[in-house]
Amino acid sequence: MVTAIVLAAGVGSRMKSEKAKQFLEVAGHEVLYYSLRAFDEHPEVDSIVLVTKEEFVEHCQKELAERYQFAKVRDICIGGKERYDSVYQGLSAIGAEGENDIVLIHDGARPFVTAEMISASIACARECGACTVGVPAKDTIKIVDTDHYGVETPERKFVYQIQTPQTFQVPLLRRAYETMYEAKRNGDTHNITDDTMLVEQYAGVRCKVVEGAYENIKITTPEDLAIAEIFVEKTLKKF
Repeated sequence: MVTAIVLAAGVGSRMKSEKAKQFLEVAGHEVLYYSLRAFDEHPEVDSIVLVTKEEFVEHCQKELAERYQFAKVRDICIGGKERYDSVYQGLSAIGAEGENDIVLIHDGARPFVTAEMISASIACARECGACTVGVPAKDTIKIVDTDHYGVETPERKFVYQIQTPQTFQVPLLRRAYETMYEAKRNGDTHNITDDTMLVEQYAGVRCKVVEGAYENIKITTPEDLAIAEIFVEKTLKKF
């Protein structure tokens, strides 16, 4: 079983819009539409769990899942306080897992995930246990201290910008989450920003990076919407 957990619980404060960023329109469709369609159409994906805010559930059901007949959207559940809480809610909705089950975690505000990325991620997770999509950094990266003085300049060929989907064998990810929550209960204050970090920190498993695309942007600011319009016109005319 291969399940995609699509996260759509954000409000997008940096977008400065009354509407959550995942529901803003790009070329006539909501941003979230493109992500859901990519997973719904992929032959290796069996089901989709959509995680959103309680006030968005009805909209997601009627205006996305039903309107576009996304048959693989099997569950729409309510997210948690932090991103990792929302992922865990989606993971819990999957139910009992098989040893070979795979889960892809994807930001609903990344509309340009491709079938190639999904296929490569599934194959890599089956082989390695954990992987993420990413692209080489274009700019030189500087590590700074608390006073903003540079302390290290990592070699650029080893620096990647991490995207989603992030893909895992389900038992591995579930074990990492259970370990993390136990650590939190015991006073752990680590700030977990994505699932690769969580698996590395709490399961001791390294995550492999598979090739993404610079077009696989996350819609965060008004400028991103303008860029997305261009990408849709050039590469997603079939929609």
